[in-house]
Amino acid sequence: MDFLVTTLLNALTLISILMLVGLGLAISFGLMNVTNLAHGEFVTVGAFAVYFVQSIGGSFWLGLLAAPLAGAVVGCVLEFAIIRHLYSRPVSTVLATWGVSLILQQGLELTFGLGAKPVTPPIEGTFDLFFTVYPAYRLILIAIAMLTLLGVVLLISRTSFGLDIRTVIQNREMAEGVGINTRRTYAIAFTFGAAIAGLAGGLVAPLAIVLPQMGVNYLANAFFVVIVGGVGSIGGLVAGSVFVGGLTSILNYQISPSLAQAIVLLAAIVAVRLRPNGLFNGASR
Repeated sequence: MDFLVTTLLNALTLISILMLVGLGLAISFGLMNVTNLAHGEFVTVGAFAVYFVQSIGGSFWLGLLAAPLAGAVVGCVLEFAIIRHLYSRPVSTVLATWGVSLILQQGLELTFGLGAKPVTPPIEGTFDLFFTVYPAYRLILIAIAMLTLLGVVLLISRTSFGLDIRTVIQNREMAEGVGINTRRTYAIAFTFGAAIAGLAGGLVAPLAIVLPQMGVNYLANAFFVVIVGGVGSIGGLVAGSVFVGGLTSILNYQISPSLAQAIVLLAAIVAVRLRPNGLFNGASR
């Protein structure tokens, strides 16, 4: 029984991480139709922000506040300098963001070195839950991820900024006609997505190997999550996270991680083939 509960909680932890990373990507890729290959580096920047704060004597929580800020700064600069000039040129966007991804990786290597960086979790203890003992920090991660998702849903559905985003998505020309500054809306949305990815990096830092290239794997899985769940769908994002994260967690107990990743990719292809519009196409946006 304890093995089953532990497996389910590990799956929920991975689902929460992928949901946060995918949430940021869903804003740029799903809502703005921008294929950002540098999105994984927002995760990396967030993780390194926590490491840097801890290395100079700061607490993990202070680093966790710095993580989304670091992601937002990098995202804002990227949007202002490159992305906003390429919204109607998808191929150029892919090439440009791929180049930015490599530049950010090399920049982090030059700044922090090649070795893995340790990040200490804020809580070392465990918690008795459903017949098993589970690390308390992982439960905190799950809770923060769920609260973040709820906050984003409320932001998009209950605020004027969310209304602007939904209007721009439906018809950009009409949005401009009613006075919405679409360029500013895109810039804020892209920066917000980068901040969420930075938060994801900060949260995962104590559980992962913090390296300049760590964001690559999260980028691939985030694309799986968004595409399988349904582009532009919050419900699809959750479903895609459960699909990819749950399947990955189960397979990792049985086979090697590399083979598990290959099977998840194959399963994602089959899911897209059967449901090309996503598991939750047309769900809440």
